[in-house]
Amino acid sequence: MSPSPSRSAPSAPEPAAIAAAWFAHFALASLAAMPREETLPPRPMEVLAAFVTIALGTNRTVLILVADDEPLPELSNAFDLALRPLCLVLPGPEFAARIALRATLSLLRSRLARDGDDEQSPAWLRQKQRISEQDPLWRDAQQWVARNDRSAWPERVADLFPVRVLSIEAYRGLRQRNADITVLFRCDAPAELVAAPGSLLRVGTRAGAPRARALVAADVDAQLRMELAQLTRDVADLELELATAQAEVAEFTKRYYATVGRRMVELDALQAHLARAQAERRPNDPKLHAQADDATRHAERSARDAKRFAQASADEPDEFRPAPDLKRLFRRVAQKIHPDRACDEADRTWRTQLMAEANRAYRAGDAAALGEVEALWREGRRDDDETAATSAAAVPATTLLRQVEAMRARLAAIERELHVLFGSRLYELFIAARHAARQGRDLLAEMTEQLDETLANLRGQPAPGQP
Repeated sequence: MSPSPSRSAPSAPEPAAIAAAWFAHFALASLAAMPREETLPPRPMEVLAAFVTIALGTNRTVLILVADDEPLPELSNAFDLALRPLCLVLPGPEFAARIALRATLSLLRSRLARDGDDEQSPAWLRQKQRISEQDPLWRDAQQWVARNDRSAWPERVADLFPVRVLSIEAYRGLRQRNADITVLFRCDAPAELVAAPGSLLRVGTRAGAPRARALVAADVDAQLRMELAQLTRDVADLELELATAQAEVAEFTKRYYATVGRRMVELDALQAHLARAQAERRPNDPKLHAQADDATRHAERSARDAKRFAQASADEPDEFRPAPDLKRLFRRVAQKIHPDRACDEADRTWRTQLMAEANRAYRAGDAAALGEVEALWREGRRDDDETAATSAAAVPATTLLRQVEAMRARLAAIERELHVLFGSRLYELFIAARHAARQGRDLLAEMTEQLDETLANLRGQPAPGQP
């Protein structure tokens, strides 16, 4: 008798399928129902991230509570990058929560300014409505970010976010304690919890007693390490945001100069020629000669700027469409190699070179080159992944303080760079072109057509001295 064919074990459900099964309960259950309980699934952070995506797509607010800060970095990194600015992830200690809140508000503001394709989803359209309805709170929050001081953040700032991921300690410090769905991830419900039984989802058994935070305040080194870790994650998020915004504008600017810009240079030169010819016809009119000189200088400057940009943008890709995996890879690499985490000048020089190459690879959409940067980082590290925690604990307090101060400065610098970029006239034109495209129009083509008509009319003018 021949042996029966072996049967492979069934594969585990994908995180999205598990999340959908969890969410189906809340689509049917009443608020008076008993809390839902689920065992800890494989890849739990991916399941929670998929659950948040489903909830946002159906206009539900979500509160995820965890016992302490340990799961927060992994969960934050698991969120869909398109939706990450809608998720407020706050650790327990006030100094770390302040950093996280500021960075998330900056990220949210940047995404609203960019208003790309991701920001046209139902979740983002609802977010725009939420901010419009709470405009005074939004303005207060942005003013708090700009002050960058030790003042208290706006009392109800969490109302701006449909998803809140909090340690129990952070939850106790907020006034906003209710949500459509509350997930207790490996923790018990705190006594302060405001939630109907039918809105509760318990996932996994309790992880144990939350880690005490009392030592953090007394242990300066521990606080600095925690602050550095928080800054590293938040700065990497904003480095990704800045690199993306700059690459989008660079792509648009390259198209602008290839079409509109080239014609503007031609128009400036033609207008300067006509102004000079008119001045020559009236040699005794100083005003016309001054205008001709101004027009000539403007045309020369326009030609120089166009030439300089053409040389600078020669290596820029014609199209910038980074895939989510490329964005995640860039963020991960930025967290590891960021120059402001250097221990000394030699280390900073090496990291700066790697960061420049990472930015180039990301803007070129070259995942392989970005992976090579990460490989170079691994090869050049002074310690491996297994000893990273030990080496971090051995870093002197003076070095930790210098790294923290450098990362704080970089966070502020990125915010300023984004503010300047979004306030530029070129960016306004970029956004106008993006909005026109959604209406089926090509703004640059329309501008090109108008310039061609203007150039044709000017070329048709009679030469000086002719009737």
